Amino acid sequence: MNPILILLTAVLLAPLAALHAVPAKPNIVFILADDLGFAEISANGSDRYQTPHIDSLAKTGIRFSRFYTAPLCGPSRALILTGRYAFRTGAVTQDACASIVRTGEKAEVMIPTVLKKAGYTTAMIGKWGQLLPAGDAAEWGFDHMMSFKASGVYWNKAAAATWVKQYGLDGDKFGEGGVRANPGPYNINAKKLTMADHEYMPDLMHKDAMAFIKENKDRPFFLYYSLAQVHSQILPTPDSAPPAPGLDAAARYLQVYRDNITYMDKLVGKLLAELERLKLRNNTVVLFMGDNGTAKANADHATIGGRRLIGQKGGMEGWCRSSSVGAASRPQAGSTKTSPTPPTCSPPSRRLPARRCRRTGSSMARACCPKSKARRNPRAPGPSPKSERATTSAKPAGNSTRAASSST
Repeated sequence: MNPILILLTAVLLAPLAALHAVPAKPNIVFILADDLGFAEISANGSDRYQTPHIDSLAKTGIRFSRFYTAPLCGPSRALILTGRYAFRTGAVTQDACASIVRTGEKAEVMIPTVLKKAGYTTAMIGKWGQLLPAGDAAEWGFDHMMSFKASGVYWNKAAAATWVKQYGLDGDKFGEGGVRANPGPYNINAKKLTMADHEYMPDLMHKDAMAFIKENKDRPFFLYYSLAQVHSQILPTPDSAPPAPGLDAAARYLQVYRDNITYMDKLVGKLLAELERLKLRNNTVVLFMGDNGTAKANADHATIGGRRLIGQKGGMEGWCRSSSVGAASRPQAGSTKTSPTPPTCSPPSRRLPARRCRRTGSSMARACCPKSKARRNPRAPGPSPKSERATTSAKPAGNSTRAASSST
């Protein structure tokens, strides 16, 4: 599994004496970046990229610099949303995500189902393609969804072709007119919509996310915000300047890639500003995380102090360090901790069946709050702890990013 820096970043790190003022059900915003790596966040010492808004989470909250997940898009998302390893759910490859069981005795349970029982309104906005064969977001329990197929959807096909030509990008060798794929329609709940030439998918997602937050500001909500950036095909953003004269195709691509990281960070900043405007920030847990490490095409440029980190997307080998940047550097953790677990997320009457409790280790609450009374998860009969650890004992891979932010 790839280590992901999770910046479990607190929107508010209140002193213990003030915790009584924090409501029992804080809002939760889980931001998942696509193909973003450890060395592409400036808080980690990135040589090429600046992410001031994400850095602000790192500076005011808890950072996990030893955090693990699966090294591919679909398996990583299945791991995050179910809290269970791939050898349990069957989501061991992209295509195998279709085999996740949604109904019946062996059905998996995703985060929204658990949180809805605790009184939360839930939304999924963004990428869902790899999990779609197993059911859309609504079928998995989300109250609201905005989703698109495939990955790296930014512009419609006509606009994308224009950007490729205008910037002199190499384009996708398998795509018509240098465009990787036609994004086709996207969905907002049951409604199918088509992108106009001037529309930019990250902006459409941001608009929908802000509408969801505003609509539900007076009740607890959970937003799973699965970003388009920075998955290929990398194209200019609305803020991209024309390429400087004399740049070759590789240099123009690097400029556009940097623009995408900058734009992603800008959208994170706008979200935080909206939470502040609505007076929700002190009661909102914000987690920022990269799904599986830097994509191969960008890994050589993802450096810290001139050093390329091992552990790109799809890799299992790696390098890891503990970083001093941020409020704290916490113990080893992983994506199974992001899903609420029965002992800590709800009263005993709302616990999941014992057979669903086969998770390894303690909840993230235990890692975030060392004095927490959160217990280790109960185990149903299954593989022993020793065999479970052996199955998942890959070295930490440093070219991944995970960040989170909490209000408690």
